[in-house]
Amino acid sequence: MNLNSSKTKYFILLGIFFVILIVGIIITQKVGQSPSEKSQATLKKYLKSIDVKTETPTKTTLAYDQTSLKDELPDISEYELSVQGTGEINVEIFTSPEKAGDGVDGWLKEVAEEFNSSHYTINGKSATVSIRNISSGDAVDYIVSEKYIPELFSPSNELWGAMVQAKSPNLTKVSDSLVKNTAGLLVSQSTYKNLESKYGKADLAAVVQAIINSEITVGYTNPYASSTGLNSLVSTLAYFDSSNPLSNKAKEGFQKFQENIPFVSYNTMQMRSAAESGSLDAFIMEYQTYINDEKLKNNYTFIPFGVPHNNPLYACGNLDAEKNQLITAFKDYALSETAQNSAKSYGFNNTEVTSKDSINFDGNMLLQAQQLWKEEKDSGKPIIATFVADVSGSMAGTALSNLKKSLINGGQYINNNNYIGLVSYSTDVTINLPINKFDLNQRALFNSAVQSLSANGNTATFDAILVATDMLLKKQQEVPDSKLMMFVLSDGETNAGHELKDATQVVKDLDIPIYTIGYNANISALGQISNINEAASINADSEDVIYQLRNLFNSNL
Repeated sequence: MNLNSSKTKYFILLGIFFVILIVGIIITQKVGQSPSEKSQATLKKYLKSIDVKTETPTKTTLAYDQTSLKDELPDISEYELSVQGTGEINVEIFTSPEKAGDGVDGWLKEVAEEFNSSHYTINGKSATVSIRNISSGDAVDYIVSEKYIPELFSPSNELWGAMVQAKSPNLTKVSDSLVKNTAGLLVSQSTYKNLESKYGKADLAAVVQAIINSEITVGYTNPYASSTGLNSLVSTLAYFDSSNPLSNKAKEGFQKFQENIPFVSYNTMQMRSAAESGSLDAFIMEYQTYINDEKLKNNYTFIPFGVPHNNPLYACGNLDAEKNQLITAFKDYALSETAQNSAKSYGFNNTEVTSKDSINFDGNMLLQAQQLWKEEKDSGKPIIATFVADVSGSMAGTALSNLKKSLINGGQYINNNNYIGLVSYSTDVTINLPINKFDLNQRALFNSAVQSLSANGNTATFDAILVATDMLLKKQQEVPDSKLMMFVLSDGETNAGHELKDATQVVKDLDIPIYTIGYNANISALGQISNINEAASINADSEDVIYQLRNLFNSNL
């Protein structure tokens, strides 16, 4: 036997053994990794191919209240007139969307059209009504800021009327109710059975306790904008202390409740998307919407709660005798037997589904409740967020100018216990401001960094998202009891660097919601980014982007 040949075979076999051993170790390590750990490893690999620059931030002088609510609001034409009255005498009604839209949401629109077709006259003059489709929260902003004041206001519930009266007393209730509706929790069938089994009854009290005990996952909408969201907030506070919903007892209970709320959705669409994906066991909605949706009826049970959604009618300001006569005539027309029977076909006026909750409130209490919510919605857990700004050549001009205004003004609505950073990108990625607590110093640095942004180059959106993700993870190591969040401001086009498929699994596994704000944008492309973890995507044109971001930041920061 050849000794050298035997040695060669020995070393070859030994080499093969060690290769197999090393491969086995690597495979074993990967098999034992969680999705989050795997995605963090993938992220590190991607980052090696990304050029990242870091700028040295400088301070600028802070100017508070740079933009008033009146200036933030877009022109009222952003909200369509679903009925255009053409009479010599005409009154306009701000009306919540479930009454002023199309199809099953068009009851008051239909009533107004029929009223206008009746050729009603006052002192020989033709008299008509106009209907403007606008959410109750947005309507309040227009009225109290005096940006635009209609003759009539019909919100979903009287909570909004009380808030307006607290700020602008010149609001007169014309009717307690045009049509009846109810706020409710939509609970999945299995969750409903579990609540009944454990708590004896599936009602608001059972749901609140189940949330506190981490037994179910529930979503609700922004109480600054949504009628059902505001009702949910007030009802929850009243559950903890019915005599004083703003007491320390109520506040402490609300903090425990919020610890197990995964997110507050920017709008109903975002909330429904989360529910359809299976992320939520229950969510809030009005009965009229629920009863008109076969999918919802088949999969969820409706649990009523809170103050009634009676759709009151208010007159705004001092109106002349002819307009007051027209208002009375239209109110009587809407309350006629014919119109009320029609309302039933739209899903309203269901007397079998009503809330028995009794809540003491006034306008000032509601305003304080909204503020309490903003301060306590994260239960003391700070948000760590990065803003990711597109400064590619396609953003030059109006788009970048609006982006800057959006961020600087929006900073007013970010709580100072949160942690904020800024990344910009074109062909390469720049860290304009490392993440730090959003105190006065960081605010000054943030404003300066935003003001210095300029546009040129290509668009490496996903490179920037990956860099921002790395920043968030590193900061979370310093602030472990925190929530991560990202805001991408862009026109939606990507033509350099990594692609959507590269970032999707990383962001999904790390559970980082990415809110996108589009400037003259490819909204579908931005929507794909937000859909990774069910965040909102906003189509913000040059007119209303500042107001849109104000609402978004109030919801999340």
